Formats: sequence, structure tokens, C-alpha cells
Amino acid sequence: MKLSVLTENTASAHFRAEFGLSYYIELDGKKILFDTGPTDVFLSNAKKLDIDLNKTDLVVLSHGHWDHGNGLKYLNDKKLLCHPEAFKKRYHKLDYSYIGLELSYEEIKQKFNLTVSSKPRHITENIWFLGEIPRQNDFESLTTSFIDDNNEADFVPDDSALAIIEKDGLIVITGCSHAGICNIIEYAKETTGVKNVKTVMGGFHLKANDAQTRKTISYFKEQKVENILPSHCTRLPALAAFYDEFKIRQVQAGMVFNFN
Repeated sequence: MKLSVLTENTASAHFRAEFGLSYYIELDGKKILFDTGPTDVFLSNAKKLDIDLNKTDLVVLSHGHWDHGNGLKYLNDKKLLCHPEAFKKRYHKLDYSYIGLELSYEEIKQKFNLTVSSKPRHITENIWFLGEIPRQNDFESLTTSFIDDNNEADFVPDDSALAIIEKDGLIVITGCSHAGICNIIEYAKETTGVKNVKTVMGGFHLKANDAQTRKTISYFKEQKVENILPSHCTRLPALAAFYDEFKIRQVQAGMVFNFN
């Protein structure tokens, strides 16, 4: 499996960065664009990586936040897969700033061949879209800083991920892990039937070196995950805690990973 980082918070030489996430995944003869970031940066970085996004077979939206999906306005006539709640209006509690998608549900239906699913969905023999993630442990997704347009707490029920089977091991690719990265991994194992977690990559939504981060690190140690690549919404104190424990690499725009 080949994964190219098209959008990430951190830049590398010759590649632009912005607050957001976009990955290009190649496996099983399929080319999948996982999130688009907030602007057209993913397009320019793809060009520098000699990636032709016109050949994309499927766009997967991890959840309906601006920094993962506003780049959709630069695409047309693609297959798009996401959770049905990805189009809801959502805001920050603190200042009521809008954080949902710029395009409406109706506009996206006109631009894309849209499929929505709250249930796990097979993309290929070895790639799963997980749909809605059950939130089962006692330390993740307990609070939220978001509200919807009814002024009710928004726990981002549409937050999803990809589970990829590679040589009897599991690769989990996340957008922001609002559902909790450990909850996501457990559901990926349940959905695929594969218990050996080799790689976890994406936003972990950890903000501090606090109890949640420490419990997450303990979970990763128990799972014996070989490759741990937190990025995007994983803030520096949490990244430092992961580095101290696992000597992780910093994910940067323009990086290319080959997992096998």
C-alpha cells in the first residue's frame, strides 16, 4: 500500500502546508482520495508528487469539518463516500464560528456520485470504510467543544476512518478521531476480523499530555502497533508524549509512505 500526504499541518521542502488533512491511497488497483483539506493545496501538492487526481476512483470524507472537506469544491464528477451526518451545520461553542462544510448537501449531490453509509462498507476486498464508530471505552469522546444549529452538543457522529488489510495485518487511517482513536481501532478489528494492528496514521485528536493521552499510549503498547503516525489535530504536548514512548516520525506534506 502506498500513501501520499497531500495536505498536512507541517510543510516539507517544496510542499505547501495548511491546517488540514488529505491522503492519497493506492492499493488493490484503486486510487482513493481520503479527505481534501480546506483549500486547493492538495491539488498543488499532488501535482508535485506526479499524482493525477483525475484518475481517482473514490473520494472518502472522514467527517464534515471544513479542514477535511472544503477542498471538495475543487473536484467534480467523482464518487464520494461519507457518513450521512457529514453535512450537518456545526459551530464552535466558544464563538459560534462555523466549522462545517462550505458546500451544502444539495450542492455535493450535484457535483458527486454520492454514497452515504453509517454502517461499515467494503470498498475493495482489503479496504473498509468504517461508517459510524461505536464509542465504548471510558476515556474518549466524553466532551465536545462543538454544537449544531439546534445549539445541542455535537460529538461528530459522522467521524469515520478506513481499515485496510495488508498481509494479515491491519492499517487504520483516520481523519480526526473525534470518536476516539482507540474506539476506532477496536471497531476496525471487529469489522475486519483482523486483530494484528500494524499501522495507525492520521489525526488522533489529542491535545495535551493528560490522562487520555497516557491511556491511549498504554493502549498502543498493549496492541503492539509497529508504525504509529499521529498528525494534524494531535497537538505538540501529545506528540511529545508519543515521541518519548515510541520515537515517532513527524508527518509532513509531500511525504510518501509504503506499507507492507
